[in-house]
Amino acid sequence: MGLKIAVVSIYALLIITIGFLGMRKTRSFADFFLGGGAIGPWMSAFTYGTAYFSAVLFIGFAGKIGWSFGYSGLWIAVGNTFIGVLAVWWLLGHRIKQMSIEYNVTTMSEYLEKRYESPFLKLFSALSVFIFFIPYSAAVFIGLSYLFQSNFQIDFTYALVFMGVFTAVYLVLGGYKSMTMVDVFFGIIMTVGVVILLIFTIRSGGGLSNLTNRLAAIDPRLTGPVGPPGIWPLFCLVTLTSLAPMGMPQLVQKFYAIKDRRAIRTGMVASTFFSLLVCGTAYFTGATTRILLSPETTPAAFANGKPVVDALMPVLLSSVIPESLSVLILLLILSASMSTLAALILISSSSIAKDIYAGFINPSISDANLTRLMRFLSAFFILLSVIFAYFRFDTIVTILGISWGAIGSVFLGPFIWGLFWRRASRIGAIASSVLGLATCMIMYLNGHSSPEAGTIGMFVSLAVNPLVSLIFPDRTGVKEA
Repeated sequence: MGLKIAVVSIYALLIITIGFLGMRKTRSFADFFLGGGAIGPWMSAFTYGTAYFSAVLFIGFAGKIGWSFGYSGLWIAVGNTFIGVLAVWWLLGHRIKQMSIEYNVTTMSEYLEKRYESPFLKLFSALSVFIFFIPYSAAVFIGLSYLFQSNFQIDFTYALVFMGVFTAVYLVLGGYKSMTMVDVFFGIIMTVGVVILLIFTIRSGGGLSNLTNRLAAIDPRLTGPVGPPGIWPLFCLVTLTSLAPMGMPQLVQKFYAIKDRRAIRTGMVASTFFSLLVCGTAYFTGATTRILLSPETTPAAFANGKPVVDALMPVLLSSVIPESLSVLILLLILSASMSTLAALILISSSSIAKDIYAGFINPSISDANLTRLMRFLSAFFILLSVIFAYFRFDTIVTILGISWGAIGSVFLGPFIWGLFWRRASRIGAIASSVLGLATCMIMYLNGHSSPEAGTIGMFVSLAVNPLVSLIFPDRTGVKEA
């Protein structure tokens, strides 16, 4: 326990120090939000990967999906790697960077306004970001608090407050400068941590073949291509977590900030490898919870004999990792989560400060005042997220599912078609965004699972824009080559 406290204290001191260094280099809104738009390939690769994967993956998703789907949960890792990472970098990376320069924009909502000449679309998308990123960041805070609770035996509320204050201090100081400076460090910790996790999980199960045989003995479908819940729930999970990144503002922002096309090529390879390693290990480890945990040996992971899905992975980690190495796993999940939180907070605060306040209320606001407003709103967003996390309305998977589904439904249709098709029209973009979100929320409120509601909402968003654009054509906002 003493070692963990010492290492985490040193870690926290290092992060805050980097925050102060970032603050000294942050002289404008562009520095605070985009790091000056000249971030290199390795920083970009790590900041993309660590923003994609967080405590939500290692605590919520890996536990629930691993327990339910077994090895077939690895399809999510495949989809995340080759669609959510490789395809995004390969197909969208350079276009996004080029678009940000051509339209002179720093947020996705600004791009949608200029591309479609639609202030409504800017306002609608900015409000959606702020509203639906609150539960997303709350899910990350919940995962981190469970982790601290299991490692330090401290009350969930105290852990939550600590993480909220720590995140606020680190991010409000230096913004994107701080985030990119520390993400390489985070990425190295995550890489080492997942390798250690993979080795000791396999060792605890008596080897890979023994793990597989024991899992098949429980239910042969747990080692088959499709786990017990069936192909449709699996398809929705793969689609939600792999397709949504093509329109997720906190991930798209990484390409606004990247240096050039060469940096994109290098970053693509690095981030793809990083994703396969981290995501694959998480879902494989999650599948072993069926074997390595039980109500008799690990009662903390169960209630009335049934698994508490958000507690499965924290208990597993404390069970299979030796005490001498457990601090690395703690830092692994802490590192992933800090970067995700930083990305969410920056995007959410910019949706109010840049898109709404500077866009509609006070367009003449000075750069210095805009940066100060960003810092204030970052702290305010953290407070709202911590309050939401305190009440723990649902499981982490459900909270994340509706957040990703809603944001993907709002952005995918207008953003993707706007990048690739000149005939995408204003009415088509508005219809795709509004109908996509409406479909997602109506399905969710009527009892459909959040991954299913999000998946259908995103498909509606992607389908509506070209259909409506053909019926109501225009050439708004298109930049001629």
